[in-house]
Amino acid sequence: MNIAIGSDHAGFKFKNDLIAYLVVKGYELQDFGPDNADSVDYPDYAHPVAESVESGENNLGILICGSGNGVCITANKHKGIRAALAWKEEVASLARLHNNANIICIPARFVSKAKAFKIADAFLETAFEGGRHETRVHKIEG
Repeated sequence: MNIAIGSDHAGFKFKNDLIAYLVVKGYELQDFGPDNADSVDYPDYAHPVAESVESGENNLGILICGSGNGVCITANKHKGIRAALAWKEEVASLARLHNNANIICIPARFVSKAKAFKIADAFLETAFEGGRHETRVHKIEG
């Protein structure tokens, strides 16, 4: 499975730690940056991650910023993207299971590194349930 990942400066350390963690688990990751912890504008990284998932270049995406909100709002501007903010693994699982989320957004300032790993695991290991949820997901784009 190919995973797109990006962050802002607040999520930079978590992003790098998460990449190392997920590579060991066998995932292929495409890092959209940033390359250091200097202050950056989160849309400059959220848009390319969303575009890569939207185009099918990557199967799923992970975005990390201070609150998770900025990257989530940005990613959801893209057609076909269902980005979800998750602060615990149950929320990440439900985002995949019921909403077929294809990007998870993690709030670096509000979760530990261990919790971020669990959120990513829950997101990546959960499949969309389909069924009654399929109709609802199709209604998202109008």
